[in-house]
Amino acid sequence: MQSLSKDKLIIQSLDVFDIRFPTSKEFIGSDAMHTNPDYSCAYVVLKTNCQGLEGHGLTFTLGKGTEVIVSSIEAQRELVIGKSLGEIFKDFPKFLRLLTSEPQLRWIGPEKGVVHLGTAAIVNAIWDLAAKFEEKPLWKMLVDMKPEEIVELLDFRYVTDALTKQEALEILKGLEGTKKIREEEMVRDGYPAYTTSAGWLGYSDEKVRSLCKEAISQGYNHIKIKVGQDLKEDIRRLELVRSEIGPERKLMVDANQKWEVQESIDYMKQLSKFNIWWIEEPTSPDDILGHATIATALKPLNIGVATGEQCQNRIIFKQLLQAKSISFCQPDSCRLGGVNEVLLVFLMSKKFQVPVCMHAGGVGLCEYVNHLCMFDYICVSGSLENRVTEFVDHLHEHFVNPVIMKGSRYTTPKAPGYSAELKKQSTQQFQFINSTPSK
Repeated sequence: MQSLSKDKLIIQSLDVFDIRFPTSKEFIGSDAMHTNPDYSCAYVVLKTNCQGLEGHGLTFTLGKGTEVIVSSIEAQRELVIGKSLGEIFKDFPKFLRLLTSEPQLRWIGPEKGVVHLGTAAIVNAIWDLAAKFEEKPLWKMLVDMKPEEIVELLDFRYVTDALTKQEALEILKGLEGTKKIREEEMVRDGYPAYTTSAGWLGYSDEKVRSLCKEAISQGYNHIKIKVGQDLKEDIRRLELVRSEIGPERKLMVDANQKWEVQESIDYMKQLSKFNIWWIEEPTSPDDILGHATIATALKPLNIGVATGEQCQNRIIFKQLLQAKSISFCQPDSCRLGGVNEVLLVFLMSKKFQVPVCMHAGGVGLCEYVNHLCMFDYICVSGSLENRVTEFVDHLHEHFVNPVIMKGSRYTTPKAPGYSAELKKQSTQQFQFINSTPSK
């Protein structure tokens, strides 16, 4: 796109679609709290004054309610149309605040809930557009940026008591001299993943056994199982899983916010005999001190606490890190307000020495985190110790540039953009039309 400058590339329209896949029919995604999820998304397409150059972004949902996020995005449309890519990137924090702090819309946020989910779809689409403009995959675009350029993209409002811009700059500069080595490693070897595909609560024993065997054959050494509906049943299922994966592989469990604080502790004491690496989302995602209590109680059992997929913004992550509430940080690429906020959480996690293990699965999340975890390792963490990114093998066939796995590892994306573009046929086939009965 050399003939067109960023300042001349104008966003002329924003279209948003309600896309729903009927995954509940096969219990895909079923857990203790979400028993019938239909993997869905609010899907944004930004068209520009350059024919054929579009930005695609999405935010993940479970079916019902997607239409509410679509409405929120439509309410934000006027804040985006007419903006040039250059104007946005000249002061990205200003643009982010335009979306998250619009004087009327912020009342039903701010920086959380429906408005923040809608913001993520828009911001992710802008990054997809920018990476296509640069003719690079997003991870490569980010890696090629100078530390000074990265920090200028981030909104440090409300987190400077935990991480200042100068501290973030020092973290990035500290790895600048060696990032080429790690980039070459990622291109060659890929980023390690764990799988949840065998762990859905609605699956039969036969299916769990089969999927565990399949995961092992693909090289997975980290497997996660859903728990929380019934203690005796969970013990039985964990015995089954351990018998298939053996004693050496890492086994994680996920309660999806099912329990009270003390209930979490008591429950996990019963499961500790299975050598659990982490308990994910034991209680409310907003309960920072509750997570801290659980983490302290489970530390003698060598069980870590992980959370993040429903942590709504950088401020919640700041407090989780400050309170030593988590052993593993699991930001979601759509729950947070887009790429910029995810990068800021990476940097805070680095300062507090908590490994990032991103949440994925759903619709498009694996495609997103493929880019993000590469950047985290190459430019922020510099380490793979205790780091694995979630992978779930569902719905990738609907994307123009789907995630490509090499055994149990994410490979570096090669196509320009953020890998969020859905195939036109899939968009048409699975678009949900919300009809209102006539009175």
